[in-house]
Amino acid sequence: MEQKILIVDDESSIVTLVNYNVERAGFQTDVAYDGLEAVKKVEENDYDLIILDLMLPGMDGMEVCKHLRSNKIETPILMLTARDDEFDKILGLELGADDYLTKPFSPKEVVARVKAILRRTNREQPTYKTVRVGDLVIFPERYEAEMDDEIITFTRKEFELLFYLAKHKGKVISRDQLLNRIWDYDFIGDTRIVDVHISHLRDKIEPTTKKPTYIKTVRGLGYKLEEPLT
Repeated sequence: MEQKILIVDDESSIVTLVNYNVERAGFQTDVAYDGLEAVKKVEENDYDLIILDLMLPGMDGMEVCKHLRSNKIETPILMLTARDDEFDKILGLELGADDYLTKPFSPKEVVARVKAILRRTNREQPTYKTVRVGDLVIFPERYEAEMDDEIITFTRKEFELLFYLAKHKGKVISRDQLLNRIWDYDFIGDTRIVDVHISHLRDKIEPTTKKPTYIKTVRGLGYKLEEPLT
């Protein structure tokens, strides 16, 4: 069955361009021209991916993303922004977007990003056992962790990053490796994405420590997750 993609943008020329190229790549499409219409369609239909513009009337892309994630709708989101502003990109990722593109963009790049996101999210997930690192217990089937009898919840990307580091406990993983593995795309020069998600993980699993005890930065190399020193 063909995968279905919702394209959300208030510029008809952008919708037409993206819609044409996404359909040519073999996907079904649906469109919305504002944030409220997008939310309604997502709540009433099943989509494999949402291409979501940041600047929308009624409800902007950030609010749409925040609303969907707060309601446990985990459909992958590729965010489009006309602003070449790192703050917007990072905020979108913090709210749960899976990827972003800055306008103007090439249709081929849109399709490449769509395929990369779907390739990752549609990859068959094997069953993993619970993983323990120090007092941190990770539950792969639930996308949750527990520490000191407290349940910790994550965005999908945060959990995938944490679990990948845990599976390679003690091994230094470069930012580029993490980008390729977790985001399944070569973000040249965008390693800040990893840094932001690492910061969020630290805030959640070790919020009271002044110095990281689980996720360590190895200067010039990357990150590693290890047992805390006792």
